[in-house]
Amino acid sequence: MTATESFWARRIAPLLRPQFVRFVLVGGANTSFNILVYWAFLWIGLAVPLASLASLVVGILINFTTQSRFVFDNRNPWKLLPYFVVWAILYVFNLGLIWLLMGCGLDAYLAGMLSTPTTVLLSYFLQKFFVFRRVQ
Repeated sequence: MTATESFWARRIAPLLRPQFVRFVLVGGANTSFNILVYWAFLWIGLAVPLASLASLVVGILINFTTQSRFVFDNRNPWKLLPYFVVWAILYVFNLGLIWLLMGCGLDAYLAGMLSTPTTVLLSYFLQKFFVFRRVQ
């Protein structure tokens, strides 16, 4: 194996672990639902920041339940507070990315959809290392 192949193998291997696979599957279902909620709020006339915030609040409650139980095997309800903090960070990040994409000429619907994969990946790492980290 060359140095370049080894470099990429070390980066990709952690993404193929069962926890990350569960995160992607559960997160995919949650994300699809959140995009539909976001679009619904845009459709009824909410401005982009309010539509994003409203879908975030709905999503947080559903996502916390599914991610904590099925991905991180944690049923501690006190983890909801740091989970909210992480999602506040993710909200600002996602909204900034949406505005950036809209500045490039995309509409709010497509910008919201395209910002999602990056936000989801950031979400995994913040949840794993901040919210649901296991203290040894």
